[in-house]
Amino acid sequence: MLVLAIETSCDETAAAVVRDGRSILSSVVSSQVKDHAVYGGVVPEIASRKHLETIPAVIGESLRLAGVTLDHVEGVAVTQGPGLAGALLVGLSVAKSIAFARGLPLVGVNHIEAHLAAIFLEREVAYPYLALVVSGGHSHLYRVDGIGRCTTLGQTLDDAAGEAFDKVAKLLGLPYPGGIEIDRLASAGDPDAIAFPRPLLHDGSFNFSFSGLKTAVLSAVKKQGLPEGKSLADFCASFQKAVCHVLVEKTFRAAEAAGIDRVVVAGGVACNSALRREMAHAAAARGVELMIPSPSLCGDNAAMIAVPGDYYLSCGEQGGLALDARVNWPLDLLRSGREG
Repeated sequence: MLVLAIETSCDETAAAVVRDGRSILSSVVSSQVKDHAVYGGVVPEIASRKHLETIPAVIGESLRLAGVTLDHVEGVAVTQGPGLAGALLVGLSVAKSIAFARGLPLVGVNHIEAHLAAIFLEREVAYPYLALVVSGGHSHLYRVDGIGRCTTLGQTLDDAAGEAFDKVAKLLGLPYPGGIEIDRLASAGDPDAIAFPRPLLHDGSFNFSFSGLKTAVLSAVKKQGLPEGKSLADFCASFQKAVCHVLVEKTFRAAEAAGIDRVVVAGGVACNSALRREMAHAAAARGVELMIPSPSLCGDNAAMIAVPGDYYLSCGEQGGLALDARVNWPLDLLRSGREG
């Protein structure tokens, strides 16, 4: 099946053409970073407007690069949630219009399940596997037994890891997006310079909490002032190590408790160089198979939407014109909400 996939859950306008949920013929992503940088974060109204402005060109470019037209497309998959309401509605409206005009089957996809399945665009993975999704809005651990069969094992109780990175970066006066800047500066710093706390590291659960870590950073800045030069690099490296330490330890403890020796890490924060490195070290030490998609498939993109989308369409599942945005859509409720 040749699927046109559309993603507009937050601030990336994306479209892709994927064959059989595995082969990427094209993947186009239009970033809005410059539009939101002046505000230090994503402004929902601006995101929606930019999606409206760019989505026709993005879809057109994805078809051109794939060497196909809408006449060749056999199904449409679109992000239905979770995400920003206005942003989701732009993608849904366009997807429904294309499906209606062309008489094509349409299916809504859970954005987080798509992150979990992005690895299949590069390699096959046996079920079950344990997955960590880390992004600006999510820090969750899942047991994945198949598409549509995900069980939450742990989740953030407050800030997500990516949110903590961005908030700390803003506090330090670093440009948006802050996570990238912290990773860059940390490469020249001493990760053991500052002993930042590791929230919930030894609480016995698989949940996360990064709000306290953010508060610890604020306290350090109030006490010492804004770090500069080598001190700033040390500060970033120490903060980054604290976040990665918690993510790594919780992930492999959950894998051990579940009796699973396959781990997938996905989401935008999976691009972080320290997290990828520490995950690799921990997996090798434990004899666990670790799989992390290429950075281009970790951030928001439409190609990943086509993986579960192709599966659901092949199973005959469809959403009609009443398909609506699901701002909050836990993976545990996949089967109860995909059709809208």
